[in-house]
Parts: sequence; C-alpha cells; structure tokens
Amino acid sequence: MKEVALEGLSAARHLRGDVYEVRAEGAELSYRILFAAEGKFEQILLSLVAFEKKTQKTPPRQIRLAETRLADWRGRGEAKGKRTHRTLM
Repeated sequence: MKEVALEGLSAARHLRGDVYEVRAEGAELSYRILFAAEGKFEQILLSLVAFEKKTQKTPPRQIRLAETRLADWRGRGEAKGKRTHRTLM
C-alpha cells in the first residue's frame, strides 16, 4: 500500500470496477490486499479484503466480497447525506 500511496494507482493491479490489488510478500507466503481509492481526492486507500494468495489468479469470490464491502461503505456515506467517493473510471 505504501507504493500506491507514493506512486498512485499505477503501482497496483486493476481488477474490476473500482477494485485494485496490491501484494505483500512474506518470507514464505504471499498476501494480497484488495482496496479502493476513496475521498474527494482519492486520498483514502480503503482496504476491503486481505488473504493469502496461493495461485496466480485472484479468486472471483474475493473480488465479489470486495465489491460488496465497497458498495456497503459507499451506501453508508450516502445514507448520511454525504458523497464519500469519486468514480475512478
């Protein structure tokens, strides 16, 4: 996430819609974090899902979970009468 904060979304892999993926490599394990850029100036990196990745392809259920959580997050902001995001594409 640090690279994304410094370099922007080009440092992450776009998955679908507003969901992006970054990797965190451990000594023996590889992890993935699915996130979205939020806020008026996309200054917030909202982590949606983190998991150990064992294959090259991101599991579709993890992407769906991230999209569901993002929709919930945005719905809560709109319910309060605030616009909390800006569409990336």
